[in-house]
Amino acid sequence: MSSPDTDTLVARLRAAGCVFAEDEAALLLEAATDADHLESLLTQRIAGFPLEHLLGWAEFRGLRVAVAPGVFVPRQRTGFLVEQAIALARVRTESIPGPARSRTVAALDMCCGCGALGLAFAKELAAEGVRVELVAADIEPAAVGCARENLRAVGGRVFEGDLFDAVPASLRGRVDVLLANTPYVPSAQIAGMPPEARDHEPRRALDGGVDGLDVLRRIAAVAGEWLAPGGHLLVEESTEQAPVAAEIMRANGLVARIAEDDEVGATVVIGTRG
Repeated sequence: MSSPDTDTLVARLRAAGCVFAEDEAALLLEAATDADHLESLLTQRIAGFPLEHLLGWAEFRGLRVAVAPGVFVPRQRTGFLVEQAIALARVRTESIPGPARSRTVAALDMCCGCGALGLAFAKELAAEGVRVELVAADIEPAAVGCARENLRAVGGRVFEGDLFDAVPASLRGRVDVLLANTPYVPSAQIAGMPPEARDHEPRRALDGGVDGLDVLRRIAAVAGEWLAPGGHLLVEESTEQAPVAAEIMRANGLVARIAEDDEVGATVVIGTRG
């Protein structure tokens, strides 16, 4: 492919409102197979298609995670949830006798989307010598397809269905860490979301009901049946929602606390089975 005028690409992207126009131009150039393909990618990006859907991957905690049109794109701030989950998993494995490489954590990635959270969780713990028995589930067929591709490398099993209906019964009462990237945008706020999310990601991956906490309520209601003693449920919420989310967990028998990272604007609510 002949080298196009990068400055022109950047100018077109910036005029369309792309904040990181230089970075996006470089990624589109890398992805394009020829000049016509580049123009098609550029036109779609200017029209509001998510960059990750055009590239076929999203960056998450240093990994290139496969995504496809119609699949929720993992947000960078959600890496904080993974950090919290890894820290909790370390504490649990420290209590397991024997060498580090004999330790196993049972993890469930609920509402997994493309499987980015479970993938990062499993890979980072594997680097520390901890094995992760990973199960993931989502209701969206396209997301399940991506998750199966992404989690194959870590031996993750991915199931399609509505929350725990999709999870093998053999996992009941054994989950050490339950990562749940639930939809938490209140229904009335969906219309005000950026078009690339609102128009190109599944509504079910965004809309959390009147107060954004409908799916959390359903998970918290039965989480205690699936968590191992001392196991943890982690969900991302907004700062305003977090106190209510914590009360929902407590009402369902979990010990709840809130963790925040102001630098990335992330809030995670953690519920622990006693």
